[in-house]
Amino acid sequence: MAPLRVCLIGPECTGKTTLAGQLAEHFGVPWVPEFAREYAEREGRLLTAADVEPIARGQMALDDAAPDDELVILDTDLISTVVYATHYYDYCPEWIAAEARARRADLYLLTDVDVPWTIDDVRDSAAPREILHRKFATALANYGANFVAIRGDWKTRLRIAITQLNSLRDRPPATTRNPHR
Repeated sequence: MAPLRVCLIGPECTGKTTLAGQLAEHFGVPWVPEFAREYAEREGRLLTAADVEPIARGQMALDDAAPDDELVILDTDLISTVVYATHYYDYCPEWIAAEARARRADLYLLTDVDVPWTIDDVRDSAAPREILHRKFATALANYGANFVAIRGDWKTRLRIAITQLNSLRDRPPATTRNPHR
């Protein structure tokens, strides 16, 4: 049986990586990091539309290399790539959108922008976070994804996420949505 896949998704600086690590530790399962962050740090420059495909391929490689435990936490996935590509470049290659649909996670935890934004070397700006949050919610709905909004302080977010994962583990999806595993 394929593992249940839970993806943290949402605008930058909304606690996705922190929450992914906490969930992986709490449940004793692996988590897949965000390739785009590593890629942006390695490139050391503003990303362009030419970077979208390498980022997508890198994220798919990380996802495919994840252990087949009963549960795997994803710090992002290709739906994020689609949202950011269309937001910043008004274009996303069709093959990425198709792969995003084929590789949908079993549950998405959509992190809200109700936490402070902090600057680092790869973050853009706090300004578009609310716009991006709406775009993520729309994309998840358009992809027919099962998603839950995660908001509140850090402890509340973790509690809500743990509750959602426990519920998912009690009632796993009827079909596997990831034919690549």
